[in-house]
Amino acid sequence: MAAKETGTQVTGTVAVEVCVEGDVEEEAVAYVREKVGAVLGRPGVPAVSGAVKIARAVAQHTERPWSARAELVVGNTLVVVHAQEVTAHELADRLQDRLRSQVNLVPHRREETRGSATPPPWRGGCAQGGRG
Repeated sequence: MAAKETGTQVTGTVAVEVCVEGDVEEEAVAYVREKVGAVLGRPGVPAVSGAVKIARAVAQHTERPWSARAELVVGNTLVVVHAQEVTAHELADRLQDRLRSQVNLVPHRREETRGSATPPPWRGGCAQGGRG
């Protein structure tokens, strides 16, 4: 079964496409959009683009029939989040928590915040008073 696009949420610097697979009610999609928007629409979050895919398993014996996969580019960092739950509301809440924790780490992953230390003398760094 192919995924069905339910639209793109564009708010300020957030452009997230929400796709559904299986029998997903519009209320569940709206709740997921609300939760994702709450995380990504906060002040200080860089520009975001990407997609969130929500799926509901058809099999009756599945323990956690609801699943979500978010693949977003936040600033210049790829953020991938997966979640599985019993109900659509639990799924949206879990997705929100995981997205928030990953998005909060984005400023710490930036290249300019990574400093390189001078290598120790045995790795070719200059040693004071020694060879080098």
